[in-house]
Amino acid sequence: MNLTMQAAFWMLGAIFSFTTMAIAGRELSASFDTFEIMLYRSAIALLIVIVLAYSTGTYRQVGLGAWRTHLVRNIFHFTGQNLWFYAVAMIPLAQVFALEFTTPLWVILLAPLLLGERLTFIRGIAAAMGFVGVLVVARPDMGSVNPGVLAAASCAVFFALTYVFTKRLTRTESITAIMLYLSGLQLIFALLSAGYDGDIAIPRVADMPLLALIAVCGLLAHFCITKALTIAPATVVAPFDFARLPIVAVAAMLIYGEAMDVWVFVGAFIIFAGNYLNIWFETRKPK
Repeated sequence: MNLTMQAAFWMLGAIFSFTTMAIAGRELSASFDTFEIMLYRSAIALLIVIVLAYSTGTYRQVGLGAWRTHLVRNIFHFTGQNLWFYAVAMIPLAQVFALEFTTPLWVILLAPLLLGERLTFIRGIAAAMGFVGVLVVARPDMGSVNPGVLAAASCAVFFALTYVFTKRLTRTESITAIMLYLSGLQLIFALLSAGYDGDIAIPRVADMPLLALIAVCGLLAHFCITKALTIAPATVVAPFDFARLPIVAVAAMLIYGEAMDVWVFVGAFIIFAGNYLNIWFETRKPK
């Protein structure tokens, strides 16, 4: 299988993991705030990573040589997450999604500067088509700029930096090391954020399956993204994430009965066309 196709396969796993995690998170949102969900997700994920690392012997691949890069990567990731949740509370979700999905555009701009990757014409076209597709689906009203809009726009930059620094880590770090640092640092950040008011909700037995599902899906999503970045450039991997929006829209319609019109399918077709163009061009490059 061509490396670009392999990256597409792993990104598809990430997309479905994120979709499942979003649905489980919505179900838990009535009982827990965002930081508490992140806290329990990170705790369960850290336990899973430790068990897998010791059972497979890959714990030997974890070291302190790149701890600064891990720290920077997770600060960017945690900041992006919190800006995103702030934006969700302040502006319509369509606007949040449209602005969040500028992330691949920022990856394409930042990767040449921070990773030395080439910005090709086809990669730029694929990213632009994906962004146009997202705008067709979400059709955001950008008539006014407010803190929520600025937060949503900023979170895309931080998510892009997360992509870029994950790609940098894959050059020297194992997936086990990246996952262990991710779970551990996110747990620390979430504990500090959730406990700032001295009140952390304790999960009930009935909540544990959904919390475990969020942890597993979150871990699997980051594993898939990291795996994709180990075999393909960030400028190739990032545009695949555009496909998440129409998939989430379909899931919301089927599960929650949320309205979805023909523009979702028009936008999805544009997103698919952009990604297909990117895959078609990359698979025909000489090895």
